[in-house]
Parts: sequence; structure tokens; C-alpha cells
Amino acid sequence: MGLKGYIEGFVGERLAREYLEDNGYKIITTNFKNKLGEIDIIAKKKGYIVFVEVKARENALYGRPSEFVSRDKQRKVRNAAITYLKMNGLTDCDVRFDVIEVLGDEVNLIENAF
Repeated sequence: MGLKGYIEGFVGERLAREYLEDNGYKIITTNFKNKLGEIDIIAKKKGYIVFVEVKARENALYGRPSEFVSRDKQRKVRNAAITYLKMNGLTDCDVRFDVIEVLGDEVNLIENAF
């Protein structure tokens, strides 16, 4: 990833965190990584543990950011989430997988994205 992509990702994740906090989510952790995958944001809201994938783009020239959450990426996020839940004794919690797409300065939350 080039510098431009890194900056888009950094700014996108910051905007996503702010959006979640402004909408009643409690951020648990960010950038959780293990050998199975990575989760951009883990939050809690209304009894749900919410695993959030953030995709950011400057424009929609090549499609909406959410369109770039591939099946492979979804699998990796799910596998990392399972590990996180087991590590923290949360296997009996309700979970949800959301996507936040950041397009320019527009933030769009897609609940139950996968």
C-alpha cells in the first residue's frame, strides 16, 4: 500500500471511530491482529460485540468502499473474531459484523454486512 492508501486508511479509521462513538458505541479495541486475520474496530452496543471492517476511498471512481470487502476478507475477520471471543471468554455473547465505508468525508455504517 502506498502512502496515499495508508493515509486514507488512517483517516478512515479515525472517522469510523468518531462515528461509532457519536452513535452510542463503546470502542473496546482497534487493530486487533492475530495469525488468522485482523479486525479494524471491536466495539460494543446494546449487548452486541460488533466487529467492524473499515474501508475508505477518496471517491467512488472504482466503486463503493464496501464493495472491496471480499469473501476472503470476511472469512479472515470471522476467524479473528472467533479467536478474540475465545481469548476474552465472550463465546456466549451476541455478535455482529458491520462495515463502515468512508467515501471522502461521508461515513456510512452497514450493520450485519456479513
